[in-house]
Amino acid sequence: MRKVTWGMLGTATIAKRNTIAGMKKAPNCRLYAVAGRNPEKVDEYVNEYGFEKGYYSYDELLDDPEIEAVYIPLPNSLHYEWVLKAVAKKKHILCEKPMGLNAQQSEKMIAAAKENGVILMEAFAYLHSPYITAVKNEIKAGTIGKLTYIDSAFFTRGYEGMGLSNIRVRRDTFGGALYDIGCYCSSLTQWLLEEEPVSVDAAAEFTDQHIDIQTTAIMKYPSGARASICCGMCLGGESNRIARFSICGSKGMISSTVMFNAEGDLEYTIAAGGKIETKTVSTPDNYGLEIEQFGRCITDGEEPFVSNEFTVMNAKVVEKIHKTIGY
Repeated sequence: MRKVTWGMLGTATIAKRNTIAGMKKAPNCRLYAVAGRNPEKVDEYVNEYGFEKGYYSYDELLDDPEIEAVYIPLPNSLHYEWVLKAVAKKKHILCEKPMGLNAQQSEKMIAAAKENGVILMEAFAYLHSPYITAVKNEIKAGTIGKLTYIDSAFFTRGYEGMGLSNIRVRRDTFGGALYDIGCYCSSLTQWLLEEEPVSVDAAAEFTDQHIDIQTTAIMKYPSGARASICCGMCLGGESNRIARFSICGSKGMISSTVMFNAEGDLEYTIAAGGKIETKTVSTPDNYGLEIEQFGRCITDGEEPFVSNEFTVMNAKVVEKIHKTIGY
C-alpha cells in the first residue's frame, strides 16, 4: 500500500484532539510536515506527534515538493485564501468544515482545484462513519417509508467560558454556533434528503460580537419533507456536548442520541410496524476513515466520499440560514 505524504497547515485544536490521531491510524498516511506561525507550537507538534518536519510559515510547507496532500484546519476566515494557494501549488486538499463561508467561495475553490488537477474535499469526518451509512441504508431500504421530517440538534458548552481568544466566538474569524456545530445538523439533513430546501425560516441569539450562540431553523423541501435544526454554545454545569437526531417517515421513525464523530459500538432505535428495535454498529475512528479514503482518492482514483456537489448544496443551506437570522 502506497502512503500519501501529508502536510498540515496550522496547529488547530481539532487537529490535536482528533485528526492527527486519525492520520496515525490510516495505513496509507505518512505524517510528514506541520506549519504554523508560532515556532514554539510547531516544535511542540513535531516533538509530540512525530511529524518529520516543521515549518514556521504556511508558504514554506506548500513549497515542499514531497508533500502530496494538505490538511487545512485553519480558522473559517482563512480557508478560502489557503485552499486557493494550496491548489496553485498542485496539492490535494482536505479542508475543515465549513470549507467556504458561502456557496460562492466553495464553488470558486472547487473550480480552482479542477483547473489545477487536484482533489479537494470538505472534512466532514462523521459522514465516513459506518453508523451514518447504516442509518442511510435503512432509509434507502424503505424501513421507515417516505421521509417526512428530520429533526437534529447539537449543543456544546457555554460560550462565556471560552474567551475572545477562541475563534469560535469571534466575528473576525467567522465564529458562531451555526458555522461551528450547526453545519453538522444541516449536513446530516442534506445527506439524507439529497435535495435543497424551498423555504427556510430561522431565529438566533447573538453576542455583543455579533456571532450566534444559538440558532434554530425550519426548512421545507420539494419532496414535501420538513426539517428542523437547532444548535448552540450554551450548555452549563457538567454538560459538555449533547447531540441527537430523529428521522420520521410514513411507516416509522429512527432516533439517535449518538454524538457526531463518535466511535465504538453505537446504537440507533427503529420504531416501525408496531415494533421497537435497537441496532448496534461497530464504528472505528471517523477521522482515520476520512484520511484513509482521501488517500485512496489520490492513489487509487476513488471518488471523494464527500462530493463537491454536496459541499455546495450544504453551503447554500447554511448561507440561507445566516441570511435569515441576519448574521
